[in-house]
Amino acid sequence: MNSEMRYAVLIDADNVAPKYTRYILDELSNYGVVTYKRVYGDWTRTNLASWKNMALDNAITPIQQYSYTTGKNATDSAMIIDAMDILYSNNVDGFCIVSSDSDFTRLAIRLRESGMHVIGMGEQKTPKPFSTACNAFKYLEVLAEEELQSTSDNDETVALKTLESAIIRIIADNANLQEEINIGELGSRLQGRYPDFDVRNYGYSKFSQFLKDFDCLSFRQVGSSILVSQKSDKTELQQIEEVLSAIVRSNGNKGYNLGELKKQLCTKMPNFNVKTYGYSKFSRFVENLPYFKIKNNTVMICDK
Repeated sequence: MNSEMRYAVLIDADNVAPKYTRYILDELSNYGVVTYKRVYGDWTRTNLASWKNMALDNAITPIQQYSYTTGKNATDSAMIIDAMDILYSNNVDGFCIVSSDSDFTRLAIRLRESGMHVIGMGEQKTPKPFSTACNAFKYLEVLAEEELQSTSDNDETVALKTLESAIIRIIADNANLQEEINIGELGSRLQGRYPDFDVRNYGYSKFSQFLKDFDCLSFRQVGSSILVSQKSDKTELQQIEEVLSAIVRSNGNKGYNLGELKKQLCTKMPNFNVKTYGYSKFSRFVENLPYFKIKNNTVMICDK
């Protein structure tokens, strides 16, 4: 995210412990500048006393909201009203809604509909509808580096398998000609599918480290970029044959110019070298592949 993006952070004191304050603000600093900092609650209640010093120390404005009716959450209403007021002020680019309450699901959706970038933060008990309604969702226990209490080993295994399937699908749908995808784009698209995804949930500090534990993935460094692809069970020669066949067939029954075919192959498979296979000329290499023939410098596919 642009470091100059402006965010409003609205905290539900009824559902969030003050011990998370520093982690909330530290995490949000990775996204941009916080211009509104407000925490909502009924400050006449003794159970919110610990929030008062925390709000003062971090320059967070406490917003008083009396509980007018038993069983009704007036704090939620106050946060929603303020969020809409801030939205229409056109003074921010995004919101950080800090709560574990699903009542903010519709607010998150409404803010996103207005073009806002919405970050949700809450404990792991947060209902799924709220977390998925946000562009990104951060679990407070993870930000505070506490032990994950609600995720068993079996649950994590299932989650990893789900992520693995999603990663493979993203690569297949968005890969370049070399069937690779930039690691940054992969991370962005994965975050888009699972807003509450965070590598720290799985004990990693970097996305690249998280990916390298998947046996199904291959990595290639190009300058400062890391390209990710799916490992194939096929031999390199089989892959070359498939690529050549696809290129030639893309031109219908006309065949494909030998020189252009070599260029296209090298574009798709940069490490290709005919010498690896014992040839000094590309034409000889192609002629010795099954189902290919060359006539008048044009490569054709023979009937199998």
